[in-house]
Amino acid sequence: MSQHSNSLDQRTFDKLRRLYIIALSTIAISVIISQILIRTHLRRQESDSTVINVAGRQRMLSQKLTKDIVSLSSETNEARKVLLKDRIKTTLNIWTISHKALQNGNDSLGLPKKNSKEVTEKFNLLNPFFDTISAASKSIISKIEASPKVDLQAYAAEIDKVKANESTFLTMMDAIVNQYDLEADEKVDWLRKLELWLTLLTLLILLGEFLFIFWPAAKSVKAILAELLLAEKRAKKMAFDADELSAEKEKSMKELRALSRAMDDTLLFARILPNGNVVHMGNKFTRLFNFSKFSNSILFWEALSIDEGEREIIEDLINKHKKTGWQGEVKATTKTGDAIWLEMAIIPYSPTEEKSELLVIASEITVRKLAQLEVDRLTTKSFEEKMSQQKIISSKIIENQEKEQNRIAKDVHDGIGQMLTGLKYNLESIDTKDIVKARAKIEHLKELTGNIIKGVRTATFNLTPPELTDHGIVPAITKLAQELGRLTGKEIVFFNKTDFNQRLDSLAEINIYRITQEAINNAIKYAESTHILVSLSHSKDILSIVIDDNGKGFDPTKVKHVKTGDGGMGLTFMQERIKYIEGRMFLTSEEGKGTRVTLNIPLK
Repeated sequence: MSQHSNSLDQRTFDKLRRLYIIALSTIAISVIISQILIRTHLRRQESDSTVINVAGRQRMLSQKLTKDIVSLSSETNEARKVLLKDRIKTTLNIWTISHKALQNGNDSLGLPKKNSKEVTEKFNLLNPFFDTISAASKSIISKIEASPKVDLQAYAAEIDKVKANESTFLTMMDAIVNQYDLEADEKVDWLRKLELWLTLLTLLILLGEFLFIFWPAAKSVKAILAELLLAEKRAKKMAFDADELSAEKEKSMKELRALSRAMDDTLLFARILPNGNVVHMGNKFTRLFNFSKFSNSILFWEALSIDEGEREIIEDLINKHKKTGWQGEVKATTKTGDAIWLEMAIIPYSPTEEKSELLVIASEITVRKLAQLEVDRLTTKSFEEKMSQQKIISSKIIENQEKEQNRIAKDVHDGIGQMLTGLKYNLESIDTKDIVKARAKIEHLKELTGNIIKGVRTATFNLTPPELTDHGIVPAITKLAQELGRLTGKEIVFFNKTDFNQRLDSLAEINIYRITQEAINNAIKYAESTHILVSLSHSKDILSIVIDDNGKGFDPTKVKHVKTGDGGMGLTFMQERIKYIEGRMFLTSEEGKGTRVTLNIPLK
């Protein structure tokens, strides 16, 4: 049945493909031919209006020329006579150029190089009159230029020639203009006929395609669908057999492998035996510590550090907490000698009743740890009051970190760990002989797998986002707004006003991200806001981020000072982080009118 369906689908696809290729090719060819014909004709008509305009102007120029020449016969003032001569000379020059361009073409005037036979014949009749007027005008100009005081009688004959030929020139020029206009109308009429024929041809092609291609294809598809529906009806009557159950089980295994790949690529994730031998290490772990392959002969602490002291610490942690679990910070050293700090959780896990393992989930906190160590170093050198204040802040920061670590470890242990254990037991309890119960359990496994994937994504999102390391602050904040909006149901919008896309120092990026994250979380948790707007803009020297919410707001003057160690630590963390990257933070709020947090960070 399957082979028959595949063969049927292939035959149908091949047939429909051939029919549609023929139909589309025919339409395409007809459209291309139509466009070629129309565009060719339009190119021929582009200069028609210019030709008619120039030809009509020739009549005006000839009249102007004759008027100025006749005016010379009554002009006695020498200056006026010279002025009329200059006007005659200018008009004659334009008149002559246009006359020649109409016959021989001129690119600058946009005139074609070819006239019709009728126009050429009319120009041949016109040219003697044009030459007579042109010659007489030139003679008048030359005599006046030779002697402005020359007597009228010296060029009276030329004036008479111009007057005698001007009327004939106008009449014949009118005939030429009318001929140009007639030819232009004929071209438009021909184009209308061409468009009508092309439209009829296109409609005929579409009708032929409908009758000989689309209608037969529709009938064929209808017959095939009927056959497929009949096959589906028969398939519903067949009971699920062992092969179908095996396929469902294989699908569940594929989903588990997809989950494993997701954890490998998004978390610092590893599975080890209680004695420390590595069972599996995720891709992100192997890239960070420059390992390509692992076997049971490699110990976890040897993979994480080349320093003997650090290895002993990690080994001692695993041996002491392999039954109870543990979370905290661990220092490691890569093969290249780079120091790396990890925020790590060790979780006991039993894949089978006879076998126990440890899940290790970690996140890299090197930048944060180095910053913390630097803060500690500077604190020891400051005054006693500053030291006392910093100790309070540091203790609160550490307390908050411990809470966050406990939360992540608890989420992983109580959430992902328990769901993985449940998934394992459900898989083991599938009885392939009882098809009905097996199907029900497989459906439950699908739902459980989806919850595990969601849990992994949530745990990953709470750690440092990969967008921040790979792409920078803008993609990271964009992802933050999208994920928090999806998880909380709030309307959280990020707007990059100036299309900022620069990469900053890694310390600056992580601190900007954490401050923004804290501000959004405060708006979600405490402000009871429904809409949050995060806007980013920048100038040459300053990057500005503004977080607005429509929450209940508060009176900033009532917030207790940080140095007392009281009050919300979220604001303390934000202030400490903004100071660390040499930025400034402004807090504006009013009860019942929401809150605005403004961050200004120097662009170095």
